[in-house]
Amino acid sequence: MQTRTKKLMVLAILSALAYIVMVVGRIPVVMFLKYDPADVIITIGGFLYGPMAAFAMSTVVSFVEMFTVSDTGLIGLVMNIIQTCSFAGTAAFIYKSKRTITRAIIGLIVGWLITTAVMLLWNYFITPIYMGIPREAVAKLLIPAFLPFNLLKGGLNAAITMLLYKPIKRGLYKSHLMSVSEETAVSTGKINIGTMLVSSFIIITCVLLILVFQSHI
Repeated sequence: MQTRTKKLMVLAILSALAYIVMVVGRIPVVMFLKYDPADVIITIGGFLYGPMAAFAMSTVVSFVEMFTVSDTGLIGLVMNIIQTCSFAGTAAFIYKSKRTITRAIIGLIVGWLITTAVMLLWNYFITPIYMGIPREAVAKLLIPAFLPFNLLKGGLNAAITMLLYKPIKRGLYKSHLMSVSEETAVSTGKINIGTMLVSSFIIITCVLLILVFQSHI
């Protein structure tokens, strides 16, 4: 099977998986904001094939979501693409130049911070249009609602990506959908124990914070 065909097949599989986990994994957090792990799959696609792959996956998944399960229409489509690309695209861009676990962690952390800042700005401008409330009212929600939500979402996405990236990549190698020559990162060996512990700690902390956050709403 040609390399280009394999790449398209992998991206199609990952896009479908991202859509599925988005549908079944939605967790309401605050107001209209929901967490779902679709960005994890899209980020893994970006790690495998670069930031443009992450952008393409985000666009496809967001369009399908808009026409199937979304209740936010075109505004939700735009916000989803911006949010996912600012996280997954940033992480993939940093990782692609030097494919090491340290670079992956740096990319995920930078993506986490950038998407938090970007979404605060876009929520400030777009939420008044979506909710039909004054911008001043939205400004008062930025710190107590939007900031913690985006920090929690980015933290969970970064941690879960760290845990799943290498197992998924090894699975693609074993299924012959990718070859070592296509992706230069070292994929052999076991998952770094430190990475697993840090990721698990972030996930548990974020879940606990979500529960606390919901109890005070």
